[in-house]
Amino acid sequence: MTDDLHVLYVHFHAAEALYERLLALLGGFTPVVQALPPDAALADVRGALRYFGRDAAELATLLRVRLLALHGVDCTIGVGPNPLLARMAAQGGPEGAVRAAPTDPAAVAAFLAERPVAALHGVGPATARQLGTYGLDTVGRVAAAPLSTLQRILGAAAGRRTHERARGIDPVPVVPNAPARSAGAERRFGHDELDPVRHRRALLSLTEELGSALRASGRVARSLTLTVRYADRSTTTRTRALAEPSGHGAALADAAYRLYEGLGLQRARVRGLALRAEGLTDAGLATLQLSLDPGDEKARRIEAVADRARARFGPRALMPAALSGAA
Repeated sequence: MTDDLHVLYVHFHAAEALYERLLALLGGFTPVVQALPPDAALADVRGALRYFGRDAAELATLLRVRLLALHGVDCTIGVGPNPLLARMAAQGGPEGAVRAAPTDPAAVAAFLAERPVAALHGVGPATARQLGTYGLDTVGRVAAAPLSTLQRILGAAAGRRTHERARGIDPVPVVPNAPARSAGAERRFGHDELDPVRHRRALLSLTEELGSALRASGRVARSLTLTVRYADRSTTTRTRALAEPSGHGAALADAAYRLYEGLGLQRARVRGLALRAEGLTDAGLATLQLSLDPGDEKARRIEAVADRARARFGPRALMPAALSGAA
C-alpha cells in the first residue's frame, strides 16, 4: 500500500440540500476535510489508509457506495498526491466515477500536457486569455515555458504559482474547517432551457438565496461568478467585481444580469446556472459608500423585514413578485 495518493477531491452531484450531511459522512473517513461549498470537498485520507486497510482509490470507492446507499447521491472523486492533481483527475471524464492521477513525474507531465490552461485550478478566464495571446494555451506549453517568461506575463508571484501548477506541483495542504471564502447556489433546469426569461428568473432566485445567506452570516461579497452549464456538458464561467462589497440583493442581481448579458447567449440550450459570491468578508469591516438615494434605503429596509420573515416562516415566506409561483 502506498500513501503517495492520499488526497480526495469529491464532487457531489445535485446535492446542495444534503451538503452538510454529505460532509459529515466524509468526516467519518477522515477528520481532515475542507469544505468547498456548495457541492465539493477536499479530504486528506493519509491517516485513514492503515486504519481501513485500503488504499485511497479503494476508500474513494467505498465512500461513493455509502453516499449512494445512505443518501441516493452519486459523486465523482479524483484521487491524487495533492489537491491540484486530485481536482484534475476528477475533471478528466464523465460524472460518477473514481479516477486516480499518476504520481510519477513523467506520467504527471503526460497527464496534464494536452489540457487547456484554463483547466488548472486558480487560472481564471482572464489569465487563460492572457497566456493564450503568447501561444501558451495548454498546460504542457505553460510547463515548458521558462519561469522568467511567465513572471513577465503574469507577475512574479502569479507566474511562479502557474509555473508550479503546470508541473503538477501544489504545496497547499488540505485545511480542515477552513473559513469559507465563497458561497454558492445552483439551479438545474428540468430540461434544456432556451428561454432567456426563465434564465433571468433563475438568476434572480439565486441572488435572493445568496443575499439572504450572506446577510444572515454578517458577510458581504466582493465579486460574483456566474457559471452556465450547457446541454453538451460544457460550461462558461465569468466573474464580475461588485462596485462595493455587498450582500444586498439588488446589487447581486444587477451584477448577475450583467454577467449573463455579457455572454450574448442566443438560443443556447442551458442545463443549469450557478452563482458564487466570492471574496467574502465581515460586513462590519467592509468600507461602504454612503448612499443618498432614498429608494435604496427603502429597499434595504424592506429586505431586512423580508429576512426576518424568512427566518421565522421559511425561505419562501416573502419573495420578489417575479418569483411568485415559480418552482
